[in-house]
Amino acid sequence: MTMETSQPIITIRDLIKDYADAGQNGVKAYSGKLNVRPAFQREFVYNPEDRDRVMISVYNNMPLNSMYWAINPDGTYEVIDGQQRIISICQFLTNNDGFGNPIAIDFNGKHTQTFEGLSPEKKEQILNYKLQVYVCDGTDDEKLDWFHTINIAGKQMTNQELLNANYTGTWLTSAKEFFSKKSNNAAINISYYDNDDKKTLLNLSADKVLGDMGSIGDKANRQLLLELALLWRIDADSAEYPQIKDYMGKHRSDKNADELITYFKNVIRWVKETFVNYRTDMKGIDWGILYNKYHHQNFNSAEIEKKLKYLYDLYDVDPDGLKKKGFYEYCLSGDRTLIWHRAFSDHQQKQAYENQGKKCARCHKPFALKDLQGHHKIAFADGGETTIENCVMLCTDCHIDYHAENKR
Repeated sequence: MTMETSQPIITIRDLIKDYADAGQNGVKAYSGKLNVRPAFQREFVYNPEDRDRVMISVYNNMPLNSMYWAINPDGTYEVIDGQQRIISICQFLTNNDGFGNPIAIDFNGKHTQTFEGLSPEKKEQILNYKLQVYVCDGTDDEKLDWFHTINIAGKQMTNQELLNANYTGTWLTSAKEFFSKKSNNAAINISYYDNDDKKTLLNLSADKVLGDMGSIGDKANRQLLLELALLWRIDADSAEYPQIKDYMGKHRSDKNADELITYFKNVIRWVKETFVNYRTDMKGIDWGILYNKYHHQNFNSAEIEKKLKYLYDLYDVDPDGLKKKGFYEYCLSGDRTLIWHRAFSDHQQKQAYENQGKKCARCHKPFALKDLQGHHKIAFADGGETTIENCVMLCTDCHIDYHAENKR
């Protein structure tokens, strides 16, 4: 199918007919045929000054930026770009800021006026104002590409918000209710290792995920948690779902998002059962990726805790040779390269050099530190650790001789 666009004549009178703002349950307009904001989608982020500027432009019969709608198979429409302008217009004309408060605007330096307070002639002018609306009809990928192209100004959306706008439906409504609902957020509560102390397993604080939304970089993004869950989920079936859009496209018409929600719950449950003590380093580990790789195996949680305690105690004494980030996966896989640096650090070599009297540990001749090389007493391949205790400093000749004598 080739992308098609049309430009119907739509006035503000047409737009506000049957306008209804149900808060987090969505916003409708245009005789109920326009889905301005699907349930639990990105909320209204314009401040009063932004909203007023929209209406001042309309009042003065100045053009607004183009709006873009997508047509659905049932003949209804979804707003691709223009949600903030549409809601600004509808809020002023219905005299309701979304919280039951009236709206009065200072037009051209005159006293503030509500829509009802305007003259009949001015009200008719506003109602007859023609909006510049482009309606697109094409495949999901075509519409998503178009959405990326037009999402270049104003209150920009993140990649996940762009996907949400393109894959609206019953699945997204359910997913938003679980992952993005601001009050009593179920996903955030589940993601706490200890709910009483708010010990989180995610590198996403509740404030960051559930705070006020706005421009990228200075306000919260309530889609972060949904995006994280989707990234984990598609990793489990990467052949079927190479990208998030592939998962959302397949499940778009599902009655609910129970499959993703259950997966997310299983990940968190598995973490709590496998790692019996919480440490702050658990925050932000890609738990879904580890779950996908290891949850089919049987683990002894007490043994895992013993390994972790040993590693953390060792790290407290001699951190240089260890890669702390890999502790948790090492306990699942046994892959030593996840936790050990193979080479000794400068600090470790200097300390070993001092400990052995500034001499080569093999020929016992004195050398400057720069002329010696760190060597594992117990070979790294045999399980030797990269610690000061397992480090000896050898001169170049002795190091070569040692390896020649101990060829495998």
